[in-house]
Amino acid sequence: MIVAEAALLDRVAWLVLDVAIAAIGTWLARRYALRRELVDQPGERRSHQVPTPRGGGIGIVVSLLLSLGWLAVVHPAHAAMLLSTATGVALVAGIGWIDDHRPLSPWPRLLVQAVAALLLAWGIHSEGGRAVTLVLAFVAAMALANVWNFMDGIDGLAASQALLAAAAYGLLAGPGPVGCLAFGLAAACLGFLPFNLPRARIFLGDVGSGTLGYALAALAAWLALGEGNARGVLLLLPLSAFLIDASLTLAARAAGGQRWWLPHTEHAYQYWARRGSHRNVTLAYAGWTTLACLGMLTGRTVAPAFIIPGMLVVGLAGGGAWTCLRRTSRGREDTKE
Repeated sequence: MIVAEAALLDRVAWLVLDVAIAAIGTWLARRYALRRELVDQPGERRSHQVPTPRGGGIGIVVSLLLSLGWLAVVHPAHAAMLLSTATGVALVAGIGWIDDHRPLSPWPRLLVQAVAALLLAWGIHSEGGRAVTLVLAFVAAMALANVWNFMDGIDGLAASQALLAAAAYGLLAGPGPVGCLAFGLAAACLGFLPFNLPRARIFLGDVGSGTLGYALAALAAWLALGEGNARGVLLLLPLSAFLIDASLTLAARAAGGQRWWLPHTEHAYQYWARRGSHRNVTLAYAGWTTLACLGMLTGRTVAPAFIIPGMLVVGLAGGGAWTCLRRTSRGREDTKE
């Protein structure tokens, strides 16, 4: 009993440290950004109304890398996975940090992200993952690093979504390195959010948004090793708000002949934010994701035959909400004009 209580206290202390490191790192990043004039200006392709410094996600990156290093020491049997993930995080964060200082074309970023995704796949291989799991890990890393970047457009949204998803993955994982890493990521997001809510004093920047997506891909890929094919699909639920909005928006832009990879304000959350407050949109997305996380945690008790139909229902509901939000918001904008 005493040993268990001591272990619990150690975990709590480490989570408090994660929060503190991220918070201090964000505060320092804000001072640095203001001094270097790393400031996002309002514009037609942005959702904010006042100049705001960027790059605050570096605090989350530092906290996450320290967590990965500590876990590699404490769990040497999983060191290959943890260190490959840490290297991938450093690569994604590094190219994002450069992009925050001097905008890059998409291709160098995609190349570096691809190397990081290969490192994650190699880490999953070291954990005994099958070929299909390695491919899915690579795709997840590439997709989520960019989805989180696309969806990081209003106050508190990207970090709060990552916090909820990471916490749910931690509850699903239980004791062990995956659970510790997931809760560590959630704690780091918690340390950042006071600087991003209720009104942003600093943005994540590419250094933070890409890292959050990559880290969530690593957690989902690692958790998928212990799940069957049907139950593994449930791991998409905590990510569903962002996946639905990003994928449908990019598909609509591509179908319309637009250059979908360029910055824009056509996501459903952006339309909604223009006719309401950032806070309400962030809270609504958090409500969806909270329910989705509960669905993932309770879905493990459901027969596999019901999981895929249930996921289709979630997808249809999300697609319907996306369509309504865009049509309603665009209609009101047209009326104002």
